[in-house]
Amino acid sequence: MEVISNSPQETEALGEKLAARLSPGDIIAFSGDLGSGKTAFTRGLAKGLGIEERVTSPTFTIVNEYEGGRLPLFHFDMYRLGSSDELFDIGWEDYLARGGVCAVEWSEIVDDALEGDVIRVDIRRGAEDSQRIITITGGPDA
Repeated sequence: MEVISNSPQETEALGEKLAARLSPGDIIAFSGDLGSGKTAFTRGLAKGLGIEERVTSPTFTIVNEYEGGRLPLFHFDMYRLGSSDELFDIGWEDYLARGGVCAVEWSEIVDDALEGDVIRVDIRRGAEDSQRIITITGGPDA
């Protein structure tokens, strides 16, 4: 599925819509340039899961955890990791076992560690400054 988003709010709304289809253990693997809207999409996921906490980029912490919704949300930023070995060092398997949703920014860095039916979300800049081309593949309704 390919969608054109014309604002961060539309990107968030798309994430919120996807959240309704998510199940425990789902992995959302993001790709896209810096500042393309991956965190905005994740804010929508959180809202769709019923999480009221403010969602921020986990660039320096590697992972932010959000609970209190229908499912926990574990928001990863792999930008600073060198390989999937480092992902396992921070407890990737433990997060998967906790039955939440793992939203993984810069997923291409750890692609070899992402197993199963991964939902891939690619976000690219469009013709206008605020426009994004969002392609979603995989997942339960693919």
